[in-house]
Amino acid sequence: MNAIEITNLKKYFGKVKAVDNISLDVEEGDIFGFLGPNGAGKTTTIRLILDFIHKQSGSIKIFGKDSHHNYPEIKRFLGYIPSEDTLYENWNGYDHINLYQGIYGKSKNLHELLDIFDYNPSRKILELSSGNKRKLAIVLALMHQPKLLISDEPTSGLDPLLQIRFYETLVKMNKEGMTIFMSSHNLTEVEKTCNRFAIIKDGKIISSEKISTLHDKKIFNIDVIFSKPVDSSVFQKAGMEIISKDDTKFTFQVKKDISNALKILSSYHLENIEINHASLEDIFLEYYGVKKDHNNHVDNNQKNN
Repeated sequence: MNAIEITNLKKYFGKVKAVDNISLDVEEGDIFGFLGPNGAGKTTTIRLILDFIHKQSGSIKIFGKDSHHNYPEIKRFLGYIPSEDTLYENWNGYDHINLYQGIYGKSKNLHELLDIFDYNPSRKILELSSGNKRKLAIVLALMHQPKLLISDEPTSGLDPLLQIRFYETLVKMNKEGMTIFMSSHNLTEVEKTCNRFAIIKDGKIISSEKISTLHDKKIFNIDVIFSKPVDSSVFQKAGMEIISKDDTKFTFQVKKDISNALKILSSYHLENIEINHASLEDIFLEYYGVKKDHNNHVDNNQKNN
């Protein structure tokens, strides 16, 4: 059974096509990454799934149940980490935890979560840093061990160590049966954690694949240091895209088969050569038609969605 099944979903805000006729399936047991930059339609899609806003057309099913008509029932087995924490400033952590336990029942893993995220629930929310507010939001989403977790930029505000703990916790709970739908623009998170992903651009799904399939697209980055200056036009004619160059140092990007590139490079005297598979981020930027220079700066001439 699909945990989430979206069919021909539309949501426009005036002339802005926030979600434009998308269809998407998330299988039960997936850790699913929903990718795209700010403004691509990720949060609007999540708000539609959660029935916070209403669709103009299409359908959304959660474990086979209509997300609107059956939302009171669905809510019982959902966990949600919003992109911006919505907490009561004059309450402390215990007040929020007690509210959730009143709704979902006594938590079996509360103390474990408090320990994992090193969170003290005794302080009022207005006294907390953004990182500690995020810890509480995560604890509240996970403390009733949801069947489906929906998270929107879940690690925003967390330090690197807690980010690692968060993803370790997700993987553990996934093995115990939790399906995870995770919106993010952090490609590294998705690459390390998810088994499937979709990319949304301008409200449309432009790709939906397995992470393993994505790596099979075979984009290679080749870093070369020549012993003396060379004529770069030779490489461009051979389909070796020059990502950056500085005197005798070149970075090439080659798609699919690199044998021809290696044959050409072997005719030169090289001081050093290093070949790497492109990262998920490089492939993601390829989908968007955006190029990143050797110092990891994205071409600003491209539209920032």
